[in-house]
Amino acid sequence: MKRHSYVLKVALADIEPEIWRRFVVPSDITLDRLHDVIQIVMGWTDSHLHEFTIGGKRYSEYLESPEDGKEDGLYRLGNLVKGKVTSFEYIYDFGDTWRHNIILENKDYPLGPHDEPILFLEGERACPPEDVGGIGGYVEFCDAMRESRHPNHRQYTKWYGKKYDPERFDKYCIERDLLKYFRWSRSRFTQWDIWYY
Repeated sequence: MKRHSYVLKVALADIEPEIWRRFVVPSDITLDRLHDVIQIVMGWTDSHLHEFTIGGKRYSEYLESPEDGKEDGLYRLGNLVKGKVTSFEYIYDFGDTWRHNIILENKDYPLGPHDEPILFLEGERACPPEDVGGIGGYVEFCDAMRESRHPNHRQYTKWYGKKYDPERFDKYCIERDLLKYFRWSRSRFTQWDIWYY
């Protein structure tokens, strides 16, 4: 498979205003690595199970039976997203059920001479906190954090432990974490000269 650079847009489903990110990955990325990248760009902590649904087929990890889907580490994005399949779904945390819609926006992004194969481009709004209780819990959490007189303000402030601004995300933190991830996960096959003394 010839390697291309794909531009993907990921957005949390059923939340307004939209929480989204746009980023670049190589077409030969495996789905388990794409999961890692989505975790970083969205701001999740990889504390829960996940699943992709592409072309009507499910891909995940920790499968107990073939009915649970296919092993995501064995499949490359470029082999699955082709023809008319240009969008797919990613679910993270089967308790809170964070559904993400992913759209392939560009199949041949021109990387610059100093660009890494995985890049963050842009996005808007902060990721919900882990274990906040899905969309309903997130709405309640945002209301409580915004209004000091809300009956659950003190409880949520203590639980979260810091100020939460739903409009803010840290682009530079995402870029740094993607760069670290890429450096740690790249192929390290090297020809070594072995010297014996």
